Amino acid sequence: MTTLMHRTLAAAILGVGASVIAPAVIAADNFPNQPIRWIVPFPPGGAMDNIARTLSEPMGKKLGQTIVVENRAGAGGNIGASAVARAKPDGHTIMIAANGMAVNPALYPNMNYDPIKDFEPISLLAVVPNILVTNTQKDTVKTIQDVIKLAKEKPGHYTFASAGVGTSIHLAGELFVKMAEVDMLHIPYKGSGPAITDLLGGQVDYMWDSITSAKPHVESGKLRAIAVSTADRSTAMPDLPTVAESGVPGYALTPWFATFAPAKTPAPIIEKLHKAMTESLQDPKVQETLKAIGAETIGSSSEELAKYLAEESVVGQALIRERGITMQ
Repeated sequence: MTTLMHRTLAAAILGVGASVIAPAVIAADNFPNQPIRWIVPFPPGGAMDNIARTLSEPMGKKLGQTIVVENRAGAGGNIGASAVARAKPDGHTIMIAANGMAVNPALYPNMNYDPIKDFEPISLLAVVPNILVTNTQKDTVKTIQDVIKLAKEKPGHYTFASAGVGTSIHLAGELFVKMAEVDMLHIPYKGSGPAITDLLGGQVDYMWDSITSAKPHVESGKLRAIAVSTADRSTAMPDLPTVAESGVPGYALTPWFATFAPAKTPAPIIEKLHKAMTESLQDPKVQETLKAIGAETIGSSSEELAKYLAEESVVGQALIRERGITMQ
């Protein structure tokens, strides 16, 4: 092949590459050019909503645009996630998600989106541990070993509430039942609030609630905290032991929160969002606010989040199938 032909071929290849890259670069340079919608696929007031609202202001300042938090609740997060999956992939619509992103495919066989293929990962944000709590009127229950002893004495008698089927609160209980080899009855509610109300009223025995909503009731003396679900102790309640160190070795369930954009959002835009997000996580005011709700900040690369979601999907869906959990 002649030198001229080599040069012509090289120029053609570079030209094609430039034509593919240029639009993405231009889009990133102009991003954001309008307010950003941050979809929260659950009702206001929970840890997920708190995290999004806490980060939206500092992120908006860094990006030079307002970030509007929009709650699109329903179907275990599927309604909001579906809306984001169909949104224009230009970075102006993002979503915060939790463990349901990993387990919903096993719960909802007819989902109209794929949690892995239909989204671009941005960053892991935080972990908000679940804690096992009971009504303080139960004087005989103070440790995990007490819970196990009573459950083995009366199989199927004791109940644990959750904020709904497939939530991290539910799965924390299912994992405990499996690993502690006890028989307990799951009582699902539509949200953490109604479940806590019945726990306070004595209608249910236990609940693996988010530290965000359970901690105030523990501090008021209405609920007793027994153990934390994560592998490590929570900085918000450092004296509370983990389930693993309380006699169930290897137990760990981590309620995580992360952000995603629609698939095919250009990489330079994802990088811009990632930079604003992870820098905002380091803001002292943000850290103080998140610490107050029991959230422990993480921050990760997009690649790390993609790997984490894939791993969590395998483990979470296996637990769903093994425990025979359905939406019926």
